[in-house]
Amino acid sequence: MPSLGSDMEAGTLVEWLVKPGDTVARGDIVAVVETQKGAIEIETFEAGVVDRLVVETGTEVPVGTVIAHIRGEGEPAAPETAAPAAATPKAKKSSKPAEPTAPAAAARARVSPAARRRARELGVDPETLSGTGADGAVTLEDVERAGATPAPAPAPTPAAKSTGDAAAAMRQAIGAAMARSKREIPHYYLATTIDLTRALDWMEAENRRRPVAERLLVGALLIKATALALKEVPELNGFWRDDAFVPATGIHVGTAIALRRGGLIAPAIRDTDARDLGDVMAAFRDLVQRARTGRLRASELSDPTVTVTSLGENGVETVFAVIYPPQVAIVGFGSVVERPWSVDGRIESRRVITASLAADHRASDGHRGALFLRALDRLLQTPETLA
Repeated sequence: MPSLGSDMEAGTLVEWLVKPGDTVARGDIVAVVETQKGAIEIETFEAGVVDRLVVETGTEVPVGTVIAHIRGEGEPAAPETAAPAAATPKAKKSSKPAEPTAPAAAARARVSPAARRRARELGVDPETLSGTGADGAVTLEDVERAGATPAPAPAPTPAAKSTGDAAAAMRQAIGAAMARSKREIPHYYLATTIDLTRALDWMEAENRRRPVAERLLVGALLIKATALALKEVPELNGFWRDDAFVPATGIHVGTAIALRRGGLIAPAIRDTDARDLGDVMAAFRDLVQRARTGRLRASELSDPTVTVTSLGENGVETVFAVIYPPQVAIVGFGSVVERPWSVDGRIESRRVITASLAADHRASDGHRGALFLRALDRLLQTPETLA
Protein backbone atom coordinates (compact mmCIF):
# COMPACT_ATOMS: atom_id res chain seq x y z
CA MET A 1 0.00 0.00 0.00
CA PRO A 2 1.77 3.15 -1.17
CA SER A 3 1.83 6.41 0.74
CA LEU A 4 0.04 9.16 -1.16
CA GLY A 5 1.02 11.94 1.23
CA SER A 6 2.32 12.53 4.73
CA ASP A 7 -1.23 12.57 6.10
CA MET A 8 -2.14 9.12 4.74
CA GLU A 9 -2.07 6.25 7.24
CA ALA A 10 -4.14 3.63 5.42
CA GLY A 11 -6.12 2.99 2.26
CA THR A 12 -8.97 0.71 1.23
CA LEU A 13 -8.40 -1.65 -1.69
CA VAL A 14 -11.57 -1.37 -3.78
CA GLU A 15 -10.63 -3.01 -7.08
CA TRP A 16 -7.99 -5.33 -8.51
CA LEU A 17 -7.26 -4.78 -12.19
CA VAL A 18 -4.99 -7.84 -12.46
CA LYS A 19 -5.20 -11.47 -11.44
CA PRO A 20 -2.58 -14.12 -10.60
CA GLY A 21 -0.65 -15.13 -13.69
CA ASP A 22 -0.95 -11.74 -15.42
CA THR A 23 2.23 -10.20 -16.81
CA VAL A 24 2.77 -6.58 -15.82
CA ALA A 25 5.23 -3.90 -16.90
CA ARG A 26 6.56 -1.03 -14.83
CA GLY A 27 3.91 1.70 -14.67
CA ASP A 28 0.91 -0.58 -15.33
CA ILE A 29 -2.22 0.16 -13.29
CA VAL A 30 -2.88 -2.85 -11.08
CA ALA A 31 -5.42 -1.68 -8.50
CA VAL A 32 -7.70 1.12 -7.32
CA VAL A 33 -7.41 2.35 -3.75
CA GLU A 34 -9.84 4.62 -1.92
CA THR A 35 -8.24 7.28 0.30
CA GLN A 36 -9.41 10.53 1.83
CA LYS A 37 -8.26 12.13 -1.43
CA GLY A 38 -10.60 9.93 -3.47
CA ALA A 39 -10.13 6.85 -5.64
CA ILE A 40 -6.51 6.56 -6.83
CA GLU A 41 -5.08 4.22 -9.46
CA ILE A 42 -2.07 2.27 -8.16
CA GLU A 43 0.84 1.49 -10.48
CA THR A 44 3.41 -1.25 -10.16
CA PHE A 45 7.04 -0.20 -10.13
CA GLU A 46 8.27 -3.67 -10.96
CA ALA A 47 7.92 -5.78 -14.09
CA GLY A 48 7.07 -9.45 -13.83
CA VAL A 49 4.21 -11.86 -13.23
CA VAL A 50 1.49 -11.37 -10.62
CA ASP A 51 2.14 -14.25 -8.26
CA ARG A 52 -0.52 -13.70 -5.62
CA LEU A 53 -3.04 -11.10 -4.47
CA VAL A 54 -2.60 -10.90 -0.70
CA VAL A 55 -5.35 -8.43 0.22
CA GLU A 56 -9.02 -8.83 -0.69
CA THR A 57 -11.10 -5.99 -2.09
CA GLY A 58 -12.95 -4.04 0.56
CA THR A 59 -10.05 -4.31 3.01
CA GLU A 60 -8.45 -1.30 4.67
CA VAL A 61 -4.69 -1.74 5.19
CA PRO A 62 -1.97 0.52 6.61
CA VAL A 63 0.57 2.22 4.36
CA GLY A 64 3.49 -0.13 3.67
CA THR A 65 1.44 -3.33 3.89
CA VAL A 66 2.15 -5.92 1.19
CA ILE A 67 -0.98 -6.25 -0.95
CA ALA A 68 0.38 -8.46 -3.76
CA HIS A 69 3.44 -10.42 -4.84
CA ILE A 70 5.05 -9.90 -8.24
CA ARG A 71 7.87 -12.21 -9.26
CA GLY A 72 10.44 -11.68 -11.94
CA GLU A 73 10.89 -14.09 -14.79
CA GLY A 74 12.45 -17.30 -13.53
CA GLU A 75 11.87 -16.50 -9.88
CA PRO A 76 10.05 -19.08 -7.71
CA ALA A 77 6.51 -18.40 -6.55
CA ALA A 78 6.15 -16.70 -3.17
CA PRO A 79 5.27 -19.01 -0.26
CA GLU A 80 1.70 -18.97 0.98
CA THR A 81 1.27 -16.71 4.01
CA ALA A 82 -1.72 -15.35 5.81
CA ALA A 83 -2.92 -11.87 5.05
CA PRO A 84 -1.33 -9.24 7.35
CA ALA A 85 -2.95 -9.05 10.77
CA ALA A 86 -3.20 -5.27 10.42
CA ALA A 87 -5.42 -5.62 7.37
CA THR A 88 -9.03 -5.22 8.47
CA PRO A 89 -12.12 -5.39 6.31
CA LYS A 90 -14.17 -2.22 6.40
CA ALA A 91 -17.34 -4.28 6.71
CA LYS A 92 -17.74 -7.72 8.24
CA LYS A 93 -18.10 -10.38 5.58
CA SER A 94 -20.64 -13.14 5.88
CA SER A 95 -19.32 -16.71 6.12
CA LYS A 96 -22.31 -17.81 4.05
CA PRO A 97 -21.53 -18.25 0.33
CA ALA A 98 -23.00 -15.61 -1.94
CA GLU A 99 -26.35 -16.66 -3.34
CA PRO A 100 -26.52 -16.64 -7.15
CA THR A 101 -30.01 -15.14 -6.87
CA ALA A 102 -28.66 -11.93 -5.27
CA PRO A 103 -26.42 -10.37 -7.92
CA ALA A 104 -27.36 -6.81 -6.97
CA ALA A 105 -25.80 -7.05 -3.52
CA ALA A 106 -22.64 -8.57 -4.93
CA ALA A 107 -22.45 -5.90 -7.60
CA ARG A 108 -22.67 -3.15 -5.01
CA ALA A 109 -19.62 -4.57 -3.30
CA ARG A 110 -17.66 -4.68 -6.54
CA VAL A 111 -18.16 -1.18 -7.99
CA SER A 112 -15.13 1.02 -7.39
CA PRO A 113 -15.72 4.56 -6.08
CA ALA A 114 -14.24 5.99 -9.29
CA ALA A 115 -16.62 3.92 -11.44
CA ARG A 116 -19.55 4.81 -9.21
CA ARG A 117 -18.83 8.56 -9.47
CA ARG A 118 -18.52 8.34 -13.26
CA ALA A 119 -21.78 6.38 -13.38
CA ARG A 120 -23.55 9.21 -11.56
CA GLU A 121 -22.17 11.72 -14.10
CA LEU A 122 -23.41 9.59 -17.04
CA GLY A 123 -26.74 8.64 -15.47
CA VAL A 124 -25.81 4.93 -15.46
CA ASP A 125 -26.94 2.52 -12.74
CA PRO A 126 -23.73 0.52 -12.02
CA GLU A 127 -25.69 -2.17 -10.19
CA THR A 128 -27.17 -3.30 -13.53
CA LEU A 129 -23.80 -3.72 -15.27
CA SER A 130 -21.82 -6.90 -15.82
CA GLY A 131 -18.28 -6.17 -14.66
CA THR A 132 -15.23 -7.14 -16.72
CA GLY A 133 -12.70 -6.49 -13.92
CA ALA A 134 -11.15 -8.99 -11.56
CA ASP A 135 -13.81 -11.16 -9.90
CA GLY A 136 -16.52 -9.43 -11.92
CA ALA A 137 -15.74 -5.92 -10.65
CA VAL A 138 -17.44 -3.06 -12.51
CA THR A 139 -14.65 -0.86 -13.89
CA LEU A 140 -14.55 2.66 -15.28
CA GLU A 141 -14.42 1.19 -18.80
CA ASP A 142 -17.63 -0.77 -18.15
CA VAL A 143 -19.36 2.43 -17.07
CA GLU A 144 -18.05 4.39 -20.09
CA ARG A 145 -19.35 1.70 -22.47
CA ALA A 146 -22.76 1.79 -20.84
CA GLY A 147 -22.86 5.59 -20.92
CA ALA A 148 -24.30 5.69 -24.42
CA THR A 149 -27.33 3.66 -23.31
CA PRO A 150 -30.03 5.62 -21.45
CA ALA A 151 -30.41 4.50 -17.84
CA PRO A 152 -32.18 5.91 -14.81
CA ALA A 153 -30.05 8.18 -12.63
CA PRO A 154 -29.51 7.06 -9.04
CA ALA A 155 -31.67 8.57 -6.32
CA PRO A 156 -30.41 12.04 -5.38
CA THR A 157 -30.44 11.56 -1.61
CA PRO A 158 -27.85 8.74 -1.40
CA ALA A 159 -25.67 10.47 -4.01
CA ALA A 160 -25.72 13.72 -2.06
CA LYS A 161 -24.83 11.89 1.12
CA SER A 162 -21.95 10.09 -0.59
CA THR A 163 -20.61 13.33 -2.05
CA GLY A 164 -20.94 15.06 1.31
CA ASP A 165 -19.13 12.25 3.10
CA ALA A 166 -16.28 12.31 0.58
CA ALA A 167 -15.93 16.08 0.84
CA ALA A 168 -15.94 15.90 4.64
CA ALA A 169 -13.27 13.19 4.62
CA MET A 170 -11.08 15.21 2.26
CA ARG A 171 -11.53 18.34 4.35
CA GLN A 172 -10.49 16.36 7.42
CA ALA A 173 -7.36 15.10 5.63
CA ILE A 174 -6.43 18.59 4.41
CA GLY A 175 -7.02 20.02 7.87
CA ALA A 176 -4.79 17.40 9.51
CA ALA A 177 -1.96 18.01 7.05
CA MET A 178 -2.17 21.79 7.36
CA ALA A 179 -2.35 21.65 11.16
CA ARG A 180 0.78 19.54 11.19
CA SER A 181 2.45 21.94 8.75
CA LYS A 182 1.77 25.04 10.85
CA ARG A 183 2.70 23.18 14.05
CA GLU A 184 6.01 21.74 12.84
CA ILE A 185 7.29 23.96 10.00
CA PRO A 186 8.77 27.41 10.72
CA HIS A 187 7.31 29.22 7.72
CA TYR A 188 8.67 32.42 6.27
CA TYR A 189 6.76 34.40 3.66
CA LEU A 190 7.89 36.63 0.79
CA ALA A 191 5.99 38.28 -2.05
CA THR A 192 6.74 40.40 -5.10
CA THR A 193 4.75 42.01 -7.89
CA ILE A 194 5.82 41.01 -11.41
CA ASP A 195 5.11 42.95 -14.61
CA LEU A 196 3.53 40.24 -16.77
CA THR A 197 2.73 42.44 -19.77
CA ARG A 198 5.52 41.18 -22.00
CA ALA A 199 4.82 37.55 -21.15
CA LEU A 200 1.10 37.93 -21.89
CA ASP A 201 1.76 39.77 -25.15
CA TRP A 202 4.10 36.97 -26.22
CA MET A 203 1.58 34.28 -25.20
CA GLU A 204 -1.26 35.96 -27.10
CA ALA A 205 0.89 36.15 -30.25
CA GLU A 206 1.97 32.53 -29.77
CA ASN A 207 -1.63 31.37 -29.37
CA ARG A 208 -2.60 32.94 -32.69
CA ARG A 209 -0.20 30.49 -34.32
CA ARG A 210 -1.50 27.46 -32.43
CA PRO A 211 -4.61 25.32 -32.98
CA VAL A 212 -7.33 26.09 -30.45
CA ALA A 213 -6.80 22.79 -28.60
CA GLU A 214 -3.08 23.57 -28.12
CA ARG A 215 -3.31 27.17 -26.95
CA LEU A 216 -1.54 28.19 -23.77
CA LEU A 217 -2.93 29.56 -20.54
CA VAL A 218 -0.95 31.87 -18.30
CA GLY A 219 -0.76 29.06 -15.74
CA ALA A 220 1.57 27.12 -18.05
CA LEU A 221 4.03 30.04 -18.13
CA LEU A 222 3.93 30.37 -14.35
CA ILE A 223 4.49 26.65 -13.76
CA LYS A 224 7.39 26.44 -16.22
CA ALA A 225 9.03 29.62 -14.88
CA THR A 226 8.72 28.25 -11.34
CA ALA A 227 10.46 25.02 -12.36
CA LEU A 228 13.35 26.86 -14.01
CA ALA A 229 13.75 29.25 -11.06
CA LEU A 230 14.01 26.24 -8.74
CA LYS A 231 17.07 25.09 -10.66
CA GLU A 232 18.77 28.27 -9.46
CA VAL A 233 17.62 27.86 -5.83
CA PRO A 234 17.50 24.09 -5.26
CA GLU A 235 17.04 24.48 -1.48
CA LEU A 236 13.34 25.04 -2.20
CA ASN A 237 12.96 21.82 -4.19
CA GLY A 238 12.98 18.80 -1.92
CA PHE A 239 11.83 17.41 1.41
CA TRP A 240 12.45 17.73 5.14
CA ARG A 241 12.94 14.22 6.47
CA ASP A 242 14.58 12.91 9.64
CA ASP A 243 15.61 16.42 10.74
CA ALA A 244 17.47 17.14 7.51
CA PHE A 245 16.81 18.59 4.06
CA VAL A 246 16.77 15.99 1.31
CA PRO A 247 17.16 17.56 -2.15
CA ALA A 248 14.91 16.14 -4.86
CA THR A 249 16.50 14.41 -7.82
CA GLY A 250 14.07 16.07 -10.25
CA ILE A 251 11.72 19.02 -10.41
CA HIS A 252 8.15 17.72 -10.27
CA VAL A 253 5.79 20.64 -9.76
CA GLY A 254 2.55 19.80 -7.97
CA THR A 255 -0.33 21.91 -9.27
CA ALA A 256 -3.19 22.62 -6.87
CA ILE A 257 -6.55 21.69 -8.44
CA ALA A 258 -9.94 22.47 -6.90
CA LEU A 259 -12.29 19.49 -7.07
CA ARG A 260 -15.97 19.83 -7.94
CA ARG A 261 -17.05 18.03 -4.78
CA GLY A 262 -14.88 20.34 -2.68
CA GLY A 263 -11.29 20.17 -1.49
CA LEU A 264 -7.95 20.40 -3.24
CA ILE A 265 -5.48 17.96 -4.69
CA ALA A 266 -2.01 18.68 -6.11
CA PRO A 267 -0.74 16.03 -8.56
CA ALA A 268 2.69 16.38 -10.12
CA ILE A 269 3.82 17.36 -13.59
CA ARG A 270 7.00 15.29 -13.68
CA ASP A 271 10.28 16.83 -14.90
CA THR A 272 8.54 20.16 -15.39
CA ASP A 273 11.78 22.01 -16.11
CA ALA A 274 12.60 19.71 -19.06
CA ARG A 275 9.21 20.02 -20.82
CA ASP A 276 8.31 22.62 -23.41
CA LEU A 277 5.38 24.93 -22.74
CA GLY A 278 3.02 22.99 -24.97
CA ASP A 279 3.78 19.80 -23.09
CA VAL A 280 3.34 21.52 -19.70
CA MET A 281 -0.04 22.86 -20.86
CA ALA A 282 -1.16 19.45 -22.13
CA ALA A 283 -0.04 17.76 -18.91
CA PHE A 284 -1.89 20.34 -16.81
CA ARG A 285 -5.13 19.90 -18.77
CA ASP A 286 -4.85 16.14 -18.46
CA LEU A 287 -4.30 16.31 -14.69
CA VAL A 288 -7.29 18.62 -14.18
CA GLN A 289 -9.58 16.33 -16.17
CA ARG A 290 -8.47 13.15 -14.40
CA ALA A 291 -8.40 14.77 -10.95
CA ARG A 292 -12.05 15.74 -11.34
CA THR A 293 -13.12 12.29 -12.56
CA GLY A 294 -11.20 10.29 -9.96
CA ARG A 295 -8.56 8.82 -12.28
CA LEU A 296 -5.25 10.04 -10.86
CA ARG A 297 -2.32 7.69 -10.39
CA ALA A 298 -0.56 7.09 -7.09
CA SER A 299 2.79 8.38 -8.38
CA GLU A 300 1.20 11.68 -9.42
CA LEU A 301 0.28 12.32 -5.79
CA SER A 302 3.50 11.08 -4.22
CA ASP A 303 5.94 12.70 -6.70
CA PRO A 304 5.56 16.50 -6.16
CA THR A 305 8.77 18.15 -4.95
CA VAL A 306 7.15 21.62 -4.65
CA THR A 307 3.60 22.94 -5.09
CA VAL A 308 2.18 25.85 -7.11
CA THR A 309 -1.22 27.24 -6.17
CA SER A 310 -3.30 30.01 -7.69
CA LEU A 311 -6.57 31.65 -6.77
CA GLY A 312 -6.39 34.21 -9.55
CA GLU A 313 -9.57 32.94 -11.21
CA ASN A 314 -11.44 33.92 -8.06
CA GLY A 315 -10.09 37.46 -8.05
CA VAL A 316 -7.61 36.95 -5.20
CA GLU A 317 -4.54 39.14 -5.73
CA THR A 318 -2.17 37.62 -3.14
CA VAL A 319 -1.94 34.04 -1.86
CA PHE A 320 0.02 33.16 1.29
CA ALA A 321 -0.14 29.38 1.20
CA VAL A 322 0.73 26.69 3.74
CA ILE A 323 3.51 24.23 2.92
CA TYR A 324 2.45 20.63 2.33
CA PRO A 325 4.87 18.41 4.30
CA PRO A 326 7.37 16.94 3.68
CA GLN A 327 7.87 19.56 0.94
CA VAL A 328 9.74 22.71 1.98
CA ALA A 329 8.11 25.35 -0.22
CA ILE A 330 4.91 26.40 -1.95
CA VAL A 331 4.55 29.14 -4.57
CA GLY A 332 1.36 31.18 -4.88
CA PHE A 333 0.04 33.35 -7.70
CA GLY A 334 -2.82 35.84 -7.59
CA SER A 335 -4.93 37.28 -10.37
CA VAL A 336 -3.55 39.34 -13.25
CA VAL A 337 -4.58 42.98 -12.73
CA GLU A 338 -3.86 46.30 -14.44
CA ARG A 339 -1.84 48.77 -12.40
CA PRO A 340 0.02 52.03 -13.02
CA TRP A 341 3.67 51.07 -13.55
CA SER A 342 6.86 53.00 -14.11
CA VAL A 343 8.48 52.06 -17.44
CA ASP A 344 11.63 53.98 -18.45
CA GLY A 345 10.51 56.97 -16.39
CA ARG A 346 6.96 56.94 -17.77
CA ILE A 347 3.78 55.85 -15.98
CA GLU A 348 1.95 53.23 -18.01
CA SER A 349 -0.92 50.83 -17.43
CA ARG A 350 0.63 47.36 -17.15
CA ARG A 351 -0.70 43.87 -16.41
CA VAL A 352 0.92 42.59 -13.22
CA ILE A 353 0.70 39.58 -10.95
CA THR A 354 1.70 39.02 -7.31
CA ALA A 355 3.90 35.98 -6.71
CA SER A 356 4.37 34.71 -3.16
CA LEU A 357 6.63 32.14 -1.55
CA ALA A 358 6.12 30.23 1.67
CA ALA A 359 9.26 28.31 2.61
CA ASP A 360 10.64 26.19 5.44
CA HIS A 361 13.21 28.17 7.45
CA ARG A 362 14.97 24.93 8.37
CA ALA A 363 15.86 24.31 4.71
CA SER A 364 16.45 27.89 3.45
CA ASP A 365 16.37 31.51 4.52
CA GLY A 366 14.81 34.73 3.27
CA HIS A 367 17.86 35.62 1.18
CA ARG A 368 17.59 32.43 -0.86
CA GLY A 369 13.84 32.86 -1.12
CA ALA A 370 14.33 36.38 -2.46
CA LEU A 371 16.75 35.04 -5.09
CA PHE A 372 14.08 32.58 -6.20
CA LEU A 373 11.49 35.34 -6.67
CA ARG A 374 14.03 37.45 -8.54
CA ALA A 375 14.77 34.53 -10.88
CA LEU A 376 11.05 33.99 -11.38
CA ASP A 377 10.59 37.65 -12.36
CA ARG A 378 13.56 37.56 -14.73
CA LEU A 379 12.32 34.42 -16.49
CA LEU A 380 8.86 35.88 -17.02
CA GLN A 381 10.40 38.96 -18.68
CA THR A 382 11.83 36.66 -21.38
CA PRO A 383 8.90 34.35 -22.08
CA GLU A 384 10.42 33.07 -25.31
CA THR A 385 13.05 31.26 -23.20
CA LEU A 386 10.30 29.26 -21.51
CA ALA A 387 9.03 27.72 -24.74
